[in-house]
Amino acid sequence: MNKSFKYLPQNERKKILLICDDIRVHSGVATVAKEMVINTCQHFNWVQIAGAIKHPEAGKKFDLSQTTNKETGLEDSSITLYPTDGYGNPDLVRQLIKLEKPDAIFIITDPRYFTWLFNMENEIRKVMPIIYLNIWDDYPAPLYNKAFYESCDALLAISKQTKNINEIVLGDKAKNKIIKYVPHGLNSKYYFPIDKNSEEVQNMKKRFFGDDDVDFTMFFNSRNIRRKQIPDTMLAFRLFLDSLPKEKADKCRFLLHTEVVHEAGTDLGVVNELLFGKDYPNAIKFSVHKLSTAELNLLYNLADVQVLLTSNEGWGLTLTEAMLTGTPFIANVTGGMQDQMRFEYDMDEGPGVKKGEWIDFDEDFPSNHLGTYKKHGEWAFPVFPTSRSLQGSPQTPYIWDDRCTAEDAASQIRKVYNLSPEERDKKGKKGREWAISDEAGFTAVKMSNKIINAIDELFDTWEPREKFELINTSDDFKKVQTHNLVY
Repeated sequence: MNKSFKYLPQNERKKILLICDDIRVHSGVATVAKEMVINTCQHFNWVQIAGAIKHPEAGKKFDLSQTTNKETGLEDSSITLYPTDGYGNPDLVRQLIKLEKPDAIFIITDPRYFTWLFNMENEIRKVMPIIYLNIWDDYPAPLYNKAFYESCDALLAISKQTKNINEIVLGDKAKNKIIKYVPHGLNSKYYFPIDKNSEEVQNMKKRFFGDDDVDFTMFFNSRNIRRKQIPDTMLAFRLFLDSLPKEKADKCRFLLHTEVVHEAGTDLGVVNELLFGKDYPNAIKFSVHKLSTAELNLLYNLADVQVLLTSNEGWGLTLTEAMLTGTPFIANVTGGMQDQMRFEYDMDEGPGVKKGEWIDFDEDFPSNHLGTYKKHGEWAFPVFPTSRSLQGSPQTPYIWDDRCTAEDAASQIRKVYNLSPEERDKKGKKGREWAISDEAGFTAVKMSNKIINAIDELFDTWEPREKFELINTSDDFKKVQTHNLVY
């Protein structure tokens, strides 16, 4: 149980209606939502509209209270799930407001999934506030989201970049909102360092590599989708192998825990044949079966380095997993991944900005992708993007795609490779030390404490809205053409 906050009896707790991925599944959103619920259940009662694309249990009701009691040591947690297709609909929300009588609605993921909810804010905000955990925003500042942000009473941002974007999009109205930086946090008891020479790690190594003589392993754990840049990452590994004598290259492996083929990504089996073929037939290993958290923890501990070269990313949860296991990582300098690298100021820059402090973002300095600040945590091996392309869709009219080169990534792989095992271990352990610190706060308990503080502050200050300003979206779209963050 999270003991950082005073225990409240069930009848004294505020009830929160959570709408996001079903907390029982293994998506990034669900993982974080589950940790949030479990680590705040001594302070709040929770009801979830538990979403999935086509939920096999849609229309049913589940009580997770007893399961949560066993996990937390509580005797009176209250967690109820209502599985549904998608993220729900107005009728379901109206029914649950009447039945469950929540004190607030809490939504997680892209706000455009909740257009239907914001269209009924005049009903909701008369009786309760709306809280939004923003897990992904990128530049140019998405002014097309302004009406959504204005419909929320509190915005919790998973990265320093996202918090800055929220403030830029809201403009003068930001001062009337509760906007907090709440980085993703995971259970540090599930992800932790294990000696690479231990029997359990060695057994896992044999499971994937058999009796092969392997002395260096790079690990990837994410979805096979285009922005994750998996083919480019494989190309970087090929370039790295080519820089080594053949006998050393043959002892290196790239383990990818992902789908080999996916319509949102590519056919990685074909890419493997193209890039490695006869030269390095054993270099690439795929892990395609679902793994338990304990098994994933072993894979991170097996690896010498984690890699994530995604071209835009809200946070990059697998980097947090790597840090907590004491594994160094190679990552593209974009989105929330910048936070996990802990870039620091290289000199005093006025009041409140001191040399060595963790950098922050504002409208004048929205990102470190250009390498303004080079010094970073020793567990991180950053790859700075060398090009930007402006992508978009009808739902997301514009978003920067930050791309780094395979050559630069290969150079960072070589840098990690050239370290001794002891040096890699030392750097990785520094990452865990910082991740669990108060400054970073990348643990489930610290994340949840920030959420409790933010929601309590909201309840202390919130008043029901009786009058509403109609948002003129056409004016916002005019600003899209001229706002100053296109760089």
